[in-house]
Amino acid sequence: MSSGPGADSAPAPATHESPPTPAPPTPARAARQSPPTPDTPASPAGTRKSSMFSSLKVRNYRLFFLGQVVSNIGTWMQRIAQDWLVLSLTGSSTAVGFTTALQFLPMLLFGLYGGVLVDRLRKRPTLLVTQVAMALTAIALGVLTLSGHVQVWHVYLASFAVGLATVLDNPARQTFVSELVGPGQLQNAVSLNSANFQSARLVGPAVAGLMITGVGTGYAFLANGLSFVAPVAGLLLMRARELHVVERAPRAKGQLREGLHYVAGRPELIWTIVLVGFIGTFGFNFPVYLSAFADDVFHAGAGAYSLFNTLMAIGSLAGALLAARRGTTRMRVLIAAAVAFGTMELVAATAPSLWLFALLMAPIGMFGMTVNVTANTSIQMTTDPAMRGRVMALYMMVFLGGSPVGAPIAGWVTDAYGVRVGLAVGGAIAAAAAVTIGLVLARVGNLRLSVGWNGGHPQVAFVPREREPERLAAAA
Repeated sequence: MSSGPGADSAPAPATHESPPTPAPPTPARAARQSPPTPDTPASPAGTRKSSMFSSLKVRNYRLFFLGQVVSNIGTWMQRIAQDWLVLSLTGSSTAVGFTTALQFLPMLLFGLYGGVLVDRLRKRPTLLVTQVAMALTAIALGVLTLSGHVQVWHVYLASFAVGLATVLDNPARQTFVSELVGPGQLQNAVSLNSANFQSARLVGPAVAGLMITGVGTGYAFLANGLSFVAPVAGLLLMRARELHVVERAPRAKGQLREGLHYVAGRPELIWTIVLVGFIGTFGFNFPVYLSAFADDVFHAGAGAYSLFNTLMAIGSLAGALLAARRGTTRMRVLIAAAVAFGTMELVAATAPSLWLFALLMAPIGMFGMTVNVTANTSIQMTTDPAMRGRVMALYMMVFLGGSPVGAPIAGWVTDAYGVRVGLAVGGAIAAAAAVTIGLVLARVGNLRLSVGWNGGHPQVAFVPREREPERLAAAA
């Protein structure tokens, strides 16, 4: 376990979650003592290139991945069917928004406590319980809908129940990946999970649309409930002896406070979470921006809105696959991707034509997904496994909780000053936060920005400040 909240860095994950192996080489031990910097790899085992699908060679992860393929498609189907059902029952967009808020509310209220429980519990049994609970909720809603007895409060209750299950399911699912593949394949596995989700984002709504128009909303709920058979079967078929054992936190008082103190004492964690909070709150309000651009700016209606979302999903999928191919997770990649994300939003805000705006959705999705995957992986790799549930719960609470706060702000700016100003403000805040946090981490790591030429090409890099006297002496 960590030597305490005041430790300079988290211990190497291999100490806790790999099967017994020889002691790590001396450079790895030295890396644990170095302060986090924008150039420091977040993964001690991440110095080699990996193939894009290397983690799928692990049988347990392959079962997990295939189960998620089916379940994610079902989840996207339910999202579309749920919104359509509420709209048909009430005729109110506000009611649709309230339904979404109810699903995220438990994570905001109880997310940190869920992380404490996840650190104490075994991940596989926990996931079995949460997956079955969500399946039963979907099936119940499907039966009520098909029987003609469904009322809007039933949907509200089902949405809140799914949110309660997510309080445990989300951090348990995030941290279980490291038990499946170990630290060496963690970035690849996290990236493939994101690619999996984005692929389902392309398929699920289309299937839901066909099912709703063909046989009715209720069957979409039933299909989602049945889709949980795949992940449950995958969990049951896993080989327990092949899991990477993680030391669980014992039950004790003050564990929530201990987790917050742990994050506050580590710049590589706290500043990453702060950056994700800024981007999630101000940069990811695409339902507000894209609908307004499609309707108010380009006057193209629902078809354009669907096109924007599809191209962004394609870009997100590409970003996830590129992240899976990378063998390292560096803070400078996170900072650069966040700056690029904000900058592309600024460019999109000034796009004069529909097609140019639509094409910009792909790089925005790609850079946004790079931020998400890199932040997720770096946080998991630099966190003591006994603290990982609490830290990931805080991360997801900040990331998911930003939308309920940022969306009304984005909506107000859009209504008052126009959607171009709203998107530009969101992009500017995201880029400024990335630059500021990059400079803070550079200062913590005792680095300075170096601009020069290398082989006839401009080079921008962070270099240690202590090397400055050596450079001056060499120049003299």
